Amino acid sequence: MNDNMKGLKRTHYCGDVRGLESEMGREVTVCGFVDRVRNKGGLIFIVLRDRTGLIQLSFNHNTEPEIFAKAESCKSEYVLMARGTVIERESKNPNMPTGNIEIFVNDLRILSKAQTTPFEIVSDTKVNEELRLKYRYLDLRREPLQRNIIMRHEIAKVTREYFYENGFIEIETPMMMKSTPEGARDYLIPSRIHNGKFYALPQSPQIYKQLLMIAGYDRYIQLARCFRDEDLRADRQPEFTQIDLEMSFVEPEDIQECVEGFIKRVFKDVLDIEISLPMQRLTFREAMDRYGTDKPDTRYGFEIRNITETAEKIEFPVFADAIKNGGSIRAINVKNGAGVYTRKEIDKLIEHAKGIGAKGLAYIRWADEPNCSFKKFLKEGELDELCSEMSAEKGDLILICADKNKTVLGTLGAIRQICAKRLEIIPENQYNFLWITEMPFFEFDDDSQTWVAAHHPFTMPMEECMDYLDTEPEKVRAKAWDLVLNGTELSSGSMRITDFELQQKMFESLGMTDEEIQAKFGFLVEAYRYASPPHGGMGIGLDRLAMIMCGCDSLRDVTAFPKVQNASELMSECPSAVDNSSLDVLGIRLK
Repeated sequence: MNDNMKGLKRTHYCGDVRGLESEMGREVTVCGFVDRVRNKGGLIFIVLRDRTGLIQLSFNHNTEPEIFAKAESCKSEYVLMARGTVIERESKNPNMPTGNIEIFVNDLRILSKAQTTPFEIVSDTKVNEELRLKYRYLDLRREPLQRNIIMRHEIAKVTREYFYENGFIEIETPMMMKSTPEGARDYLIPSRIHNGKFYALPQSPQIYKQLLMIAGYDRYIQLARCFRDEDLRADRQPEFTQIDLEMSFVEPEDIQECVEGFIKRVFKDVLDIEISLPMQRLTFREAMDRYGTDKPDTRYGFEIRNITETAEKIEFPVFADAIKNGGSIRAINVKNGAGVYTRKEIDKLIEHAKGIGAKGLAYIRWADEPNCSFKKFLKEGELDELCSEMSAEKGDLILICADKNKTVLGTLGAIRQICAKRLEIIPENQYNFLWITEMPFFEFDDDSQTWVAAHHPFTMPMEECMDYLDTEPEKVRAKAWDLVLNGTELSSGSMRITDFELQQKMFESLGMTDEEIQAKFGFLVEAYRYASPPHGGMGIGLDRLAMIMCGCDSLRDVTAFPKVQNASELMSECPSAVDNSSLDVLGIRLK
């Protein structure tokens, strides 16, 4: 124990003292950081801060001189322990939960002194993020981050409670495993004992949780740490936590119903928000056709419409070329967009569309009268027909893209999001959950000009698609689904292949030789020879769920010690070099 603490023991957290307003005169002991000091000569007020909130300490002419002198010496971020009596504040602070009371201090201990911090520890800071991440331990003292980290803890707590109550068993899986292809690059760990060989950090516990189903643990749950060596963005970190679950003797609807129950529970317990069930469902094809993405934000409209049949009558070369090349003509109606989007701003949208890969955008801007960017190609009545098909009214902006379907959908999907943000119509504190079902089993890789797996290789194809596996891969749909929240993919799930012959066929259809199959997945194929219950599961991104529930824009705001864009951590300056002797032990030489 710190010698300065002898004889004292904390009785209350700072934010909890507000419950004692009816018990004036009670003696309490609190601890925390100095948030701010006001010295008014014969009066000193110190606002003390801990993770529960703030409380004011007061000192006046009745305070013992030694204690008053200590209070005078206190500065921001000093660590204090204070004992005193709860009294009513003369000057109340309605912006502070404890603003009606204060503690008149009769014993003050300075436990640790602080140098002047590189930035002020305040909620609404303007300090650049790079500096805050360099001194992350100071940044984490700020109330917004503390609130986020504590809410993330609450989400994890409710997660365990819910799945325990529903018969799941929490089982830890290895952090060092065999390197197997799962979509992203592995983080590799060299072996000291087996020079030249490597462990991999798990991209997910996928194979192990399937083996646990084979072993008979029919409901598995784990808050699993996962690692992927891929480019970072706001909703991606190289290391993350996944609510990983697997269930035996179930159909997809059983897994989805279980997850819906979890979502309803966590939003109610943590945010006191009711989530309506069942959640909306869209097939992958429907989502792409209506929103241009498989993770649509459905809190606003601007849905994509296919206007090819109407537009192909117009003698506009751009439309004709798109149709000739097997593409389509589609549009969105940006309701009330004409007043916001001037010609100059529309030009910016067109440049953005070109950046995505489109040749441009055509438009109809209906301010006083409909103004069309391709009006010289229109015959009488054709503009009215287009406006009618798009349900356009005065004040609307219609944006049209003509190209190959993949380009058209991707472009309009991105443009609808830009327009919604620009018009500020996206409602806050609204949570639109959406199941995306019937995912494609294969996707075409433009670089290699081959069909590749869209999911991990253990995903079950839909029974009615089996005949297409070798002949028409574009028609094969997977027994796989995603859970999307407000445009963010929260989770992916699927039913797993449990027949070892079918699993072998899946590996072969992905271009793997017998030798590759045996080297990478031989142990799993072997396990299926001893019978397996039908099973499936999901991995829910805990970090992404916390990010949205906390109202944040970046995973860094809900991660205690995050990495930045280049996968480094600014505070500890990792990754870092190691000395040659450490490399020699591992049998490694740097090129």
